[in-house]
Amino acid sequence: MDFSLGEDRQMLVDTLGRFLAGNFDWKTRETVIETAEGWSRPVWAQLAELGVIGALFDEASGGFGGSAFDIGVVFAEVGKALAVGPFLGTLLAGRALAATGETALLEQAIAGEVTLSAALDSDAAQGVADGEGWALTGTQPVVPFAASADRIVVAARTGEGPSLFLIEKGAPGIEIRDYPLIDGGAAGELMLDGAAATLLGQAGAIIEEAVAAGLVALCWEAVAIMDSLKVQTLEYLRTRKQFGVAIGKFQALQHRMATLALEIEQARSSAINAADRFAKGRLEREKAVSAAKFTIGRVGSLAAEEAIQMHGGI
Repeated sequence: MDFSLGEDRQMLVDTLGRFLAGNFDWKTRETVIETAEGWSRPVWAQLAELGVIGALFDEASGGFGGSAFDIGVVFAEVGKALAVGPFLGTLLAGRALAATGETALLEQAIAGEVTLSAALDSDAAQGVADGEGWALTGTQPVVPFAASADRIVVAARTGEGPSLFLIEKGAPGIEIRDYPLIDGGAAGELMLDGAAATLLGQAGAIIEEAVAAGLVALCWEAVAIMDSLKVQTLEYLRTRKQFGVAIGKFQALQHRMATLALEIEQARSSAINAADRFAKGRLEREKAVSAAKFTIGRVGSLAAEEAIQMHGGI
């Protein structure tokens, strides 16, 4: 299997990496996450101008990428920089909009003119026909950056089964209880009480595919974060001295780091496999994505725990 990114994708990685390194350092991150919205609209506008958002979607939807590997490399750079913003919500909502033919709105989002999010738990809301439109009632939990989204794609049950709807910020019957997340991002509880909504179409396999794309994104992001933890921990082991020698000389710590490095490579392989199998049919996609999710969860916990302990947090 050829694991090279290709010239165009490598150019995207280099461009995004340089931009985030120069415009989203740790001090900027700390400042941004303390704001009311929890992310930077100017930075997001610049990312749109660079074409980063467009890389998440195919040409038919107004983008220029859209493959699982395109999604993966973008989120890997996001993870490396620990950047915050409506990346996941845009990806989830955008995939649903593309699948239902709502490309005009998606093109606005790709251009950075509209902010999107998604609430895709179809069991958490009910849709009822209301004249020429629809009314939604229910509560959707943990909607990414819900309070700052201009439009939210919502899944709800109808008489025809799971369906997708679009709601607008500030419409009657919509209440959002927003809160910060432990990773520095933000989310909100979306409470709907007869909220006016536009029917996008039957959900069918759209929700499952969008969620799978989101899992690929989060897996690649997580592997990049694990790499950063590994690099920082190795540097600490080389410089921290005890009994007159660098603690990295101690065999017990060397063994632990070797084990961690191997586990991170396993996690990386699972993320690559999920991206590779994404377009191979539903069964292959879901098996690979589920395996990656499990592996990333296990190894991610190990990487965090080992990094903390080897930095002295016993």
